[in-house]
Amino acid sequence: MKEQPDKLNNQAVYLAARGNYPEAIACFKRAILIEQKNSLLWFNLGVTYRDSGDLQSAFESLEKAYSISRDNIDILEALVTVCFQLNLIQYAGDICSEALEHIYDNPRLWNLMGVAFFKSDKLSEASECFEEAVVINPYYSDALYNLRDTYHELGNSAGEQDCSRRIASLEKRSR
Repeated sequence: MKEQPDKLNNQAVYLAARGNYPEAIACFKRAILIEQKNSLLWFNLGVTYRDSGDLQSAFESLEKAYSISRDNIDILEALVTVCFQLNLIQYAGDICSEALEHIYDNPRLWNLMGVAFFKSDKLSEASECFEEAVVINPYYSDALYNLRDTYHELGNSAGEQDCSRRIASLEKRSR
């Protein structure tokens, strides 16, 4: 009986969700042998490596997924997050910058770009990115928190207070 990549993927996701990372990784690798250009398999392998603590293998798998599917924001976000964990800040920023050339209206991407600038101590650029994320989605709390913290670092108390009010309003709505 021939193994099917989708069934192996489902089995691997099930195993990973239960913390059985070596078995899940083995399933993903078998599926990838069958479908080497399946970005979902590479993405799930990367996430599983990340969750198991193997950040270098996570990076390599997510980079492969990204090379196959450059417009997938979930892949991009996971790759950039692993880059941050590996302290590959410049590379993370480069990925975001490239993606913003064709995915301009995604607040998550602007937020990630802001984080890359923030981690590089480019606070003015970071605030511009967080502001863009909030313009696109005024209810995006991650960007609001990041913008507030950036305003604090920049000494912009009026901006910081405005963000704090907006965050409090969002928290009130979610109760």
